[in-house]
Amino acid sequence: MSKSRWGSLGLAFLIVVGLILWMVSGEVKVAQQDAPEMQEPPAPERPRVEVETLQARLYEPGLMLQGQLEPWRSVTISAGVSGTVEELMVRQGERVEQGQPLLRLSDDGRRSDVERWQARIRKLEADLTAAQRLGSSNLVSQSEILGLESELAGARAELAQARTAIRDLSPEAPFDGVVNHRHVDLGNLVQPGTGMLDLVQVDRLKATGQIPQQSVSQVGVGQAVSIRLLDGASLEGEVSFVASAADPETRSFAVEVTVENPDLKRLAGGSATLRIALPETRATFVSPAYLSLGDDGRPGVRYVNDNDEVVFRSVRLFNVTTDGAWVGGLPDEIRLITRGGGFVAIGQRVEPVDRDSNRG
Repeated sequence: MSKSRWGSLGLAFLIVVGLILWMVSGEVKVAQQDAPEMQEPPAPERPRVEVETLQARLYEPGLMLQGQLEPWRSVTISAGVSGTVEELMVRQGERVEQGQPLLRLSDDGRRSDVERWQARIRKLEADLTAAQRLGSSNLVSQSEILGLESELAGARAELAQARTAIRDLSPEAPFDGVVNHRHVDLGNLVQPGTGMLDLVQVDRLKATGQIPQQSVSQVGVGQAVSIRLLDGASLEGEVSFVASAADPETRSFAVEVTVENPDLKRLAGGSATLRIALPETRATFVSPAYLSLGDDGRPGVRYVNDNDEVVFRSVRLFNVTTDGAWVGGLPDEIRLITRGGGFVAIGQRVEPVDRDSNRG
């Protein structure tokens, strides 16, 4: 075969190969012009927040009040009659028993008055008996008999008064207590109403305070009370009285607490903090750092619910210290947001990360 013939065949082969390549490239371009299938855009990444799981527990809340301790009973022994102090039978600070004589005033003729009225009564009784006997014979008028009866009644009243004056010469302790102060000395002249001794009962004390009107419905007679003193010591007591009407100036209700003091500690008149125990309830212990204010100004916390959504719930504060706060109003179990809460909105879905896992 000649060279010209092979050249023609080679040219033809190259032309055929070029046509095939052109046709293939056209199919590719047509395929690329078809619209690609629609794909779902990737879901935005949820913000991460650190959470701590907290459990509610039974808690006994308490109502804190500032108050003071007072003697259970306190009385000033005053003179019932005029006289001179002739004997002091007790010392200041001495314990006394009910019915024990405390001092003695001068007689000033009062026992003679008793004897005189006793004699007067005996004579009137005899006169009345004789008049009644004669009256049965119509020898004495009925008016004369009535006159004698009236005189006899008056004499008996005078005798009773004279005997009371004798008792007032030596007043007695009205209850077991301690002589807190003595106002008189030997030789002092006293008049009726003059204070002579102050007697207090301190084996039992009375703690007093004021309950805010919004809390008075939670307090009743018989509730336990813890009393903390300024020196850190504590006593136990029980609510014995709650006022039925508020003080018109403070709008608060007076409360009294019975406190046993068998050791006669010198506590009366001092300040104290009262904690009235309220009924048990379920509460959650949280750090005060995680408390914030809601739109209504009430305190609350942020946590993540079962749908991983941010929730704000208002709480009721039972007790707040630097260590933590007992709060009520939350579910029995919550995932409290401890970090990142300020960068997410209420209702926003988040990715909660356990606090303990971050520590690890």
